[in-house]
Amino acid sequence: MRTTTAPASPSAARGLVLAAHPGPALAVTVLSGLLAAAQDLEPSLAVLVVAAVLAGQLTVGWSNDLVDVARDRQVHRADKPLATGAVSVPTVRLACIGAVVLCIVLSMGLGVAAGAVNLLCVASAWAYNLGLKSTAWSWVPYAVSFGALPAIVTLADGQAPPWWWPVGAALLGVAAHLLNVLPDLADDAATGVRGLPHHLGPRRLPPVAAAVLVAASAVVLLGAGAPLLVSAAVGAVVLMLAAVVVVGPGRVPFVCAIVIALGDATLLVVAR
Repeated sequence: MRTTTAPASPSAARGLVLAAHPGPALAVTVLSGLLAAAQDLEPSLAVLVVAAVLAGQLTVGWSNDLVDVARDRQVHRADKPLATGAVSVPTVRLACIGAVVLCIVLSMGLGVAAGAVNLLCVASAWAYNLGLKSTAWSWVPYAVSFGALPAIVTLADGQAPPWWWPVGAALLGVAAHLLNVLPDLADDAATGVRGLPHHLGPRRLPPVAAAVLVAASAVVLLGAGAPLLVSAAVGAVVLMLAAVVVVGPGRVPFVCAIVIALGDATLLVVAR
């Protein structure tokens, strides 16, 4: 039987990292850094933005696995450290509480407006974890959290974001939600989770997600006003990745969505 007082083993530390959903957390954190570069934030402020976003993402990942631990054990999710026992519930709970406190402190360091928006993003993601994921409104937290992300960066600099930043980001968030759930549709159905992706079903979901990704990139290309050759090259890559989204297996479509999101954010920096 595990004890909570023993030092964490290397495997437990690895389990703690995996329970934070490191792929999506890192992608959102890098996205915030690219937006900070596009906004020309001072280095110290940019670091604070990235740290606040990362802390929030850690709370989202850990709380997700804490809420879902019983369901994950029910369907024997081998990729979930809490379900396999690779890390204990008390350890993840303590880490999550620490990340919540750190997120609040770092957010307030950004100023009232930017800090409040970052906390809104985190609260929206927690709402998904705590129940909205099982409803047809499961896409809303992703639209809100991703759509508000650019405002964290610009408000930290005392400015409102241009309209196409939150619109493009919100569309990317919805697509990421659809594709992140795609490999887990059967397991979710077995445990009573029926969000928008489940209503769409495995056949309609990939083309719908691909269309949303293309729409998001079109918004970014329109708003960025990049040179024609750059826009054409980015558009071609987006269309190729969108095609992979439709036919790709497993987590490949979700990875494509992340690549498109990071590519769109990079375009902001280049085109600025």
